[in-house]
Amino acid sequence: MASIDDVAQIALDLPDVIEGVRHGNRTWSVAGKGFAWERPFSKADIKRFGDSAPPAGPIVAVRVADLGEKEAVLAMQTKGFFTIPHFDGYAAVLIQLKTVTKRPLREAMVDAWLACAPPKLAQEHFPRGVRGRGR
Repeated sequence: MASIDDVAQIALDLPDVIEGVRHGNRTWSVAGKGFAWERPFSKADIKRFGDSAPPAGPIVAVRVADLGEKEAVLAMQTKGFFTIPHFDGYAAVLIQLKTVTKRPLREAMVDAWLACAPPKLAQEHFPRGVRGRGR
């Protein structure tokens, strides 16, 4: 189980990260690109769940490099990772903090940072990429 404060700490431990507020929610960015943000469900999101209860919050959205990576992340079926129709065609996944453990959360945050950081900055801090992927 993780908290939004855990997300903030992980994000702010990464190089050149700025925490801000967008649409009333905390957002973390590098080089002006948001890589993680609090993502409460909208009324439309909740309606799309129909009779199923939406995952209990808090929820965080994190960027991924591309739609192929999104598919791969979701295919791993890591507890707490999911998507919703609003994110179809968008390179990001959602994470239910109530169910995710800290290691996959941290990995997702670092991957999100790598997806948004300028290549030179990413190479300086993660010369081998993450999980064996060179960037």
